[in-house]
Amino acid sequence: MAALRIRVRGQVQGVGFRPFIWQLARSHGITGEVLNDPEGVLIHATGPALDAFLHDIRAKAPPLARIDAVETAPHSFATPPDGFTIAPSQGSGAETRVTPDAATCPACAAEIRDGGRRHGYAFTNCTHCGPRFTILQGLPYDRARTTMAPFPLCPDCRAEYEDPADRRFHAQPVACPACGPRLWLEADGREPATDPIPDAAARLRAGQIIAVKGLGGFHLACDAANPAALHTLRQRKRRPSKPFAIMASLPMAETLCHLTDADRALLSDPAAPVILAPSRRTLPDAVAPGIDTLGIMLPYTPLHHLLLDAFDGPLVMTSGNLSGEPQVIGNHEAREKLSPFADAFLMHDRDIARRLDDSVERAAPPMVLRRARGRVPGTLPLPPGFSDRQVLATGGQMKGAIALTKGGQVLLGHHLGDLDDALCAAEFGKAVTDYRALFDARPVAIAHDLHPAYRATIAAQDMARRDGLALCPVQHHHAHLAACLAENLWPLDGPPVAGIILDGTGMGDDGTVWGGELLLGSYAAFTRAAHLRPAPLAGGDRAAREPWRNALARLDQAGLPHLADRLFPDAPRAAIRSAIAAGMNAPPSSSAGRLYDAVAACLTICPMAQSYEGEAAMRLDALSAPDERPYPFGPALDPAPMFAALAADLAANVPPARIAARFQLGLAEAFAAEARTLIHQGKAQAVALSGGCFQNATLQQAVIDRLPGIRVLTHRSTPANDGGLALGQAVVALARMTGTSNATT
Repeated sequence: MAALRIRVRGQVQGVGFRPFIWQLARSHGITGEVLNDPEGVLIHATGPALDAFLHDIRAKAPPLARIDAVETAPHSFATPPDGFTIAPSQGSGAETRVTPDAATCPACAAEIRDGGRRHGYAFTNCTHCGPRFTILQGLPYDRARTTMAPFPLCPDCRAEYEDPADRRFHAQPVACPACGPRLWLEADGREPATDPIPDAAARLRAGQIIAVKGLGGFHLACDAANPAALHTLRQRKRRPSKPFAIMASLPMAETLCHLTDADRALLSDPAAPVILAPSRRTLPDAVAPGIDTLGIMLPYTPLHHLLLDAFDGPLVMTSGNLSGEPQVIGNHEAREKLSPFADAFLMHDRDIARRLDDSVERAAPPMVLRRARGRVPGTLPLPPGFSDRQVLATGGQMKGAIALTKGGQVLLGHHLGDLDDALCAAEFGKAVTDYRALFDARPVAIAHDLHPAYRATIAAQDMARRDGLALCPVQHHHAHLAACLAENLWPLDGPPVAGIILDGTGMGDDGTVWGGELLLGSYAAFTRAAHLRPAPLAGGDRAAREPWRNALARLDQAGLPHLADRLFPDAPRAAIRSAIAAGMNAPPSSSAGRLYDAVAACLTICPMAQSYEGEAAMRLDALSAPDERPYPFGPALDPAPMFAALAADLAANVPPARIAARFQLGLAEAFAAEARTLIHQGKAQAVALSGGCFQNATLQQAVIDRLPGIRVLTHRSTPANDGGLALGQAVVALARMTGTSNATT
């Protein structure tokens, strides 16, 4: 009888793949063995139904598995196997992938509500769900190398763990009330003698703020429908208007948002991200001031399920941290840092190995705004033509994330925050050490941003000196372009692409501040084909916080100083104009993000200050109403004609919603026209959209609509914002090491 050696590659360890193969083999009358090894899962199999067996490996794989390849070769058994067995793992797990944390599966969610031994148990999990990366301390992935090591299995849990027919077979975090972590509630420095879940729910109903220990860190929770509780949380956290994320059951979510089938599918994904969906505005405005979407997620741990059941309403679940600092993960750290915010703490004694924020995504169009819990450390395949050489990329200053290439895959790390903050910068250093150790990464080069003062750049230079590695500086917007190409598997030797790269700021090759760019190129090289006409950033970094400064500079540039005087009568206009004229702290910038700020300020959208990054642009987009008339831009992407048209509409009392829409349509048309020219001239074969402005679904769709018949590449599973920079840096470095360039120069 024929026998096969079957190699399965992908995300196939820690997901119940071996017991799945064991059960599948029994159902098909297959004999042999299955085991884990450094390359994934290895199967030796013989039997009359090998073809059906092979088909079902892909067709019926466990929910958390991701199969990249199933490779077969003839095999011969020294002795015909008697039955099918799960053999011991071989070698180190450093070449395999670690499974991301997964939301509670339906079976476990039912179990905590039934009357069995795990009824009401907040740490119930199985092979198909539960913590993975947040508890992992080393490879190979087994209980002894996780934060579950202090909790020895009781006889009942061990019997489940050792039974291949049980859904808890080799589920490393398996536990029950007799042997697993313990949950408690603390208030006023003590642990009340009450049931923690009902007590926490009662406190939430009374308007209190509860610090809740989740998978990747603490959240601050409050009643999302209670204006007084929302006000208290905003006051305590000094977060005046940044939107809060909401946790709700799916039926609750339907009452809060207009959900599509794509939204429901993404909400129910094992990654359980926060999704952005159109709001029905049934919650107080204080949840998301000035924004027409809600960030909403389903409960993704048994603790969250139990808390929502007891509370019976939507809850705010916002990151438990001091402003700008990383999310708190330790119990002592929570007591120390979150006491000014929280009235009580719902905590437990299972340690968190690494802090992971919630991922933030959109279902339609598909996009990832923050790649974190549930998505990392998932890998992406490198496009055709790239070598297996190992590169470390350190990303940018904002929305820090690193990337590693190894074995034809690229690992884009989790969101680390803005590295301006010293603690976030420290987390960046930990992440580099962590990922390199976990995945046995031995890079030969380090890629980084051009900006010499970025902490990520300085760290790259320090590592290169220390380890004797090559350095590869990568221009910021080129990295955005390359990241979009890599996600879309654009081949290394593929033809040049027109990249519309719109964001806040990034250092250009000429030392000026870029941000509204049309690039022509590919991985190894690019040219700057066009860009927004630069305008001074009056006050440097202050221009990003005070939109009126950008409006004044753009209006003056357009010959409309009288409008700036009328719109901003109390601003220090004369001083700013003098500084601009003298070139004092007013660097020229082509930033599309600052152009958004300028238009928002003209519409009196937080003109004097925005309290969080992107607030003005997000409010402008939320204000926009459907319109068909784009504002004109001048030659060489000059916004001056656009501001003239905007001024005329203001004078004619055109509704601000239409002005906002006409600006966005005009910006889309201006860049799409430049890209179409490159396509029609045969200089580019596709258009790639990247940069933080393309988190705006309205703008992205407007550009796509203006590129009919042209292949448009967008981000779907990696961030278009700076969270994807490291991916682009890594592939640019690999391309240069290969010596391949198809960009025109």
